[in-house]
Amino acid sequence: MFTVLDGQIEVTFRGETKVVGAGQTVDVPANAPHFFRNNSERPAHLLCMCPPAGQEEYFMAVGDAVPSASTPPPQLSEAEQAQRQTKAQSLATRYRTELVR
Repeated sequence: MFTVLDGQIEVTFRGETKVVGAGQTVDVPANAPHFFRNNSERPAHLLCMCPPAGQEEYFMAVGDAVPSASTPPPQLSEAEQAQRQTKAQSLATRYRTELVR
């Protein structure tokens, strides 16, 4: 389940794409392929609830810790983005996650 705390995102799962804004929640069923895209000019903040526990460890291993919710996201070069994708893929099975393209 993902709740948009600030901004807006485009979410796609089960072949359906919709724009979700602050205060709205998207419930993605277990094992349903999904992806998010921020098509806006400003950062979006999401609250992710993934039972059972453990998925948050994957996000912490792949993502960047920031000091506060108002901290802007890091600006990654194309090379850094590619490194991040490689790392995400290499850790996926450890966290029962499948990345699809």
